[in-house]
Amino acid sequence: MKLIIKKIIHPILQEHILADAIFAIVRFICGMLLALSFGADKFGMPWTPPGQNLQFFEVSAWFPEDVASYGGIFALAPVFFAWMGAFSEAVGGLFLAFGLKTRVAAFLIACTMLVAIFCQKWGQGVWGILPAMSFLWVALYNLYLGSGRFGLDYLIIKKCY
Repeated sequence: MKLIIKKIIHPILQEHILADAIFAIVRFICGMLLALSFGADKFGMPWTPPGQNLQFFEVSAWFPEDVASYGGIFALAPVFFAWMGAFSEAVGGLFLAFGLKTRVAAFLIACTMLVAIFCQKWGQGVWGILPAMSFLWVALYNLYLGSGRFGLDYLIIKKCY
């Protein structure tokens, strides 16, 4: 089990530190944009209905309806898939930005972006698909390389393994 975790976490280092730095900048910017702009929009703001406790992290009402409109398996469990999409964008984006469990986060983001491209954005032309496709390319790149030198995965590997 420890070997599997090491293989998932262990980043591929570039020959030059400048290449790792450039990849880290791109990873951080894309991860933060995904988390704060795209993922955060899918969660409602915390609110307190009269006589109830504060409700955190409720998926916005429009998102499960949007997911259900994709049809197929998405129509069977739209709230579950809405949560998975929002989670992978918001939390996965933060993990990607900081290089923590980078490959796992990149896999979740890639799956979400593929669904967004083919189920939601496909009929909108190139400009409609471009944001999801951009996040997909960054996710695929990080799925292969991991966090590089400038991520928490590298610090974990260096300290524990």
